[in-house]
Amino acid sequence: MIKPSKNISDVKQMVKSCDNQRIAVHVNLGRNKSLRYCGVLSGIYPALFTVKPDEDGFLGKTAYSYSDVLCGNVKIKRI
Repeated sequence: MIKPSKNISDVKQMVKSCDNQRIAVHVNLGRNKSLRYCGVLSGIYPALFTVKPDEDGFLGKTAYSYSDVLCGNVKIKRI
């Protein structure tokens, strides 16, 4: 078993550093499908964080858990 180099608290600190800033989000949807968009990190909660997308195709906000980032299903990058 490969020991992971990060833990949930490291991911939470990384997400907190991007609060209310523009970020690029890459979501792995499975079966060779992915979704990319830009938005603003709008809310940080104990179990998840929310992103408000800039594009008109999205309605409302999207929410992701910290474990999604830790597992690599969601990748965020500050713009």
